[in-house]
Amino acid sequence: MAPIPGPGLAKGLAVTLRTMTKKSVTAQYPDAQPDLPPRTRGVIGLFEENCTVCMLCARECPDWCIYIDSHKETVPAATPGGRERSRNVLDRFAIDFSLCMYCGICIEVCPFDALFWSPEFEYAETDIRELTHERDKLREWMWTVPAPPALDPGAEEPKELATARKTADKLAAQQAPPVTEPHAAEQARAAEQPPRPQGDSKQQTDQPKPQPYEPRRNGPKPQPQPDEPRRDESGPDEPRRRGASPDQPRRGESSPDQPRPDQPTPGQEGRE
Repeated sequence: MAPIPGPGLAKGLAVTLRTMTKKSVTAQYPDAQPDLPPRTRGVIGLFEENCTVCMLCARECPDWCIYIDSHKETVPAATPGGRERSRNVLDRFAIDFSLCMYCGICIEVCPFDALFWSPEFEYAETDIRELTHERDKLREWMWTVPAPPALDPGAEEPKELATARKTADKLAAQQAPPVTEPHAAEQARAAEQPPRPQGDSKQQTDQPKPQPYEPRRNGPKPQPQPDEPRRDESGPDEPRRRGASPDQPRRGESSPDQPRPDQPTPGQEGRE
């Protein structure tokens, strides 16, 4: 058995009774223009200077509603001895808005920012053939494109702005007049240096102190040996000579146990 539609009917009648007692508000278009969001997809604007005729927008369009014609021109060499180059020149850029489904793929795939969304939507025509907008009309829509939202204060500066600023600074530095005073650089350099302490000459403060020359050695540095006390050579406490034992006689003296060269040994006495 189907439920009785009493509660739902009562709720619907309650909403109707509440709205019947309120005053209706009607937007008086076209006298009062509606407030549209900034990202409204109204019409596509063309910034012709950025277009390089890469044909990406026409190839990626699922409705094939973009028509582009171009020709090539030869650009002379920028430097003597260089080679000539060729570039594409745009002849026609048209969009058929009777076929466009406002998917925005052409704007997303454009690598040079030549296409933008415009919130304008008042381009109705009585003839469908008038909905194919050429590049002149698309250029007019470009001036209705709202400005992009402001960046975060802590965000990084765009690379395009940084490159343009560096180029402008370089041109300004090249066009700046040269300094007429020859000693202006010396005065600026002297102003940057800290004042020297009194009592020190310029040679002492500016020039580094010479360091003593030490020859490089492969082995470890020799350790200094303590000086031995000097004694009388004639006494019994004569210091030892290097390489000689304490019982070894000095040069020119003979040992009491060792026979002299002119004295015969005990074995030689009987033989003689």
